[in-house]
Parts: sequence; structure tokens; C-alpha cells
Amino acid sequence: MVSQKPNKPSSQIEKDVYYMQLAIELAEQGRYSTKPNPAVGCVLVKDGRIIGQGWHKKAGQPHAERMALADAKQLGNDAKIAGCTAYVTLEPCSHYGRTPPCADGLVEAQVARVVVAMQDPNPLVAGDGMQKLLKAGIEVEVGVLQQQAEQLNLGFAKRMSCKRPYVRLKTASSLDGRTALNNGQSKWITGALSRQQVHRLRAQSGALITGINTVLADDPSLTVRLEAKWLAEHHLDEILAQPLRVVLDSRLQIPADAKLLTEPGETLIFCTQTAFQDNAEKAAQLTAAGISVIALAATNAKQIDLAGVLDYLGQEKQINDVMVEAGATLAGKFIEQNLVDELHSFIAPCLLGNQAKALFNLPEMHRMDEKIEFTMLSCQNLENDLYCIFQPKPLAKLDK
Repeated sequence: MVSQKPNKPSSQIEKDVYYMQLAIELAEQGRYSTKPNPAVGCVLVKDGRIIGQGWHKKAGQPHAERMALADAKQLGNDAKIAGCTAYVTLEPCSHYGRTPPCADGLVEAQVARVVVAMQDPNPLVAGDGMQKLLKAGIEVEVGVLQQQAEQLNLGFAKRMSCKRPYVRLKTASSLDGRTALNNGQSKWITGALSRQQVHRLRAQSGALITGINTVLADDPSLTVRLEAKWLAEHHLDEILAQPLRVVLDSRLQIPADAKLLTEPGETLIFCTQTAFQDNAEKAAQLTAAGISVIALAATNAKQIDLAGVLDYLGQEKQINDVMVEAGATLAGKFIEQNLVDELHSFIAPCLLGNQAKALFNLPEMHRMDEKIEFTMLSCQNLENDLYCIFQPKPLAKLDK
């Protein structure tokens, strides 16, 4: 994976890498606002000069390719579009959705060459966009900075391939792996920069998942709260939507005055079918208040089926990315059931003692080969805290 742009691109390969890197940087501007669509960037180049560029900003608005074409025209480069090269981070779409196909737009604009970072995992496209370009006589190059482009849309790719969202589990703990004092006090273990990063993670998530125990103990808002300056710098001050709030409440215990029920945005509560039937009046009241209540079949332990929750969010709500912010029991269940794609761990340089609340509740292990292992993807300082991202390794079967 190329991580730096060449200073003076000379060969065609260097030029392709240089301009694709620019397209990826454009695409990154849309990662907070395009859901459920992927984040895409496009750069148009003619005779070694950029004549137009754009990125997809929000679902329902023009895609990156059409934004770049419009930018070229606005800059007075209409006559230069024909015969230019388009650098696109994702295969141009070939189907009609809320906007017309981008592949058609490139063909109509008489673009001579299209360089694509990665093929679209969407089965509605599945290479059709590139085939349409090739049939029109347009040269197509695929795979330039593919790995970087894939990192932009992990959630979209996961939903397209598995029909489930990409799951990030967020934890905040002391050095001794504790999340709160025994009396429940937890504000604040980590510092201000760590908490800001959590809100950015929330902002790029389509849904935030928590459990009823967290709601009862902390009464969280579960909203994105970012500074106006940061929102403006990232072109989000008018288009950022609050993520879907998801509460896993197997017995439908949620109080009517829970804070997250009154916050802007949508709230979805999952309970078991038995709880839904036993609390029909409460479910009706929540529904009348605009809160969606979904009943799922219970597991053998009379708990909500977590895989079923993810299936519902991916298939019914088109959620690409979810972040789980929960207590030790629910966090442990996500880990135990191998449902976590990334663990985002915020670690503060303090000790809370062995009476404080643990990070995960997991089954007892009797052999070291039963330990749950992770690969560290990155680690950085946020003021005095550590912010590390881990990827779980496949779990071995535990002998109970």
C-alpha cells in the first residue's frame, strides 16, 4: 500500500498513484455523511492538470463522478473533459437509484480513460460499470491503491457481502482494565481528546448499540456531539445526521423518561417476543411516541439474538457500520460470539482497583490456548491516553 504521494510524478504508474491518492483524500470527506452509500472521490485530469474534482456528500445527492464533471464545467473546463482521465475510488455505478448511473455520465462526457481503485462489492454493479465503460471504448485500469480504497468503505463492503454491518466495539478503561468504580462512577476515566474521538466514531456509524443495563445505570444520550468548528471544517454542519440509537432490552424494561428516547434522531428497541407480548401496552406506547420496537426470537438463555440484530440492521435498515458502547456483559457477548470486526480501546493511565467494574464478562477459561487474541492495527496517544485499534483473531471453540 502506498502511503505517500510522489512529489513529482513522472511515469504513468506514478501519475495514477498520485491522482488516485487525491481522489481517496476527497472520498474521506464523505465518510461521515454518505451512509448508507459508500464514500467515493473522483479527480479528472487532462494533459497533466486537474480539470475537475468531487466527492459524494450525501445519499440522494450527485455521486463523485458527476460532482467532478460539474466542477470541471464550473471552472470553465468544459472543452477539456472529452479525452480526459477520471480517477475514481470505487467502480462507477451502472444502475438507476436515487441518481442516474455514473458510468453513463462518464460515457456521455467522452472520458478517454477511467482508473478505478476497487471494484464495487454491490451485487447491483458487480463489474457492470466497468463493462459499460469498456463497451463504450473507454480504457479501464483497476486496482490502483486498492487497499487504501477498501479501508474507506469497510462497512459498505461487509453489508454487501454478508448482509450485516461492520461492528466496532468501543471500550474506555483504566490500566487495570476497569470501566467504572464499584459504585458506578465513571466520569471521566479518559480525557477530553479521547471523548472527542468517540464522537467522531459515532459520527461515521450508522447505528450505536447499547444494552438496557447501560441505559438504566447511566441514562446516556447516545448522540453525536461535536464542535461547530470541526463540523464546518468537514462540511458537515448542515448534512450530518444522528446515527440510529439501538437498545437491546430483552425484557422491555426501558423507562419512559430515558434520555435517549427524547433526543433528535431515531431510536430502535429490540426485545424478545415473549417480552413484547407480556408488555404489549408499553410497546404500543413506545410505538405511538415514534420509537420502533422490534421483537426477535430469544436464544436458549432467553436473551436477544445478537446475530439477528445485526441481520436486521443490515438488511432492513441498510446500516453499514455500527458501534457498540455497552457494559461488560453485552460487550463480552459480542466478543464471545465472534461478532466484532474491530475493538477500539481507549486506555487511561490510572488504576481503579480490583473492586471496580471489569471490561468484559467472559466464560471462565481453563487453558491458555482458550485465550481470546487480537492483532493490533494501530495505537496512538491522545493527550495522556492510549487509543488502540485491535482486530480479533478467529476464536477457538471453548470446552465447557
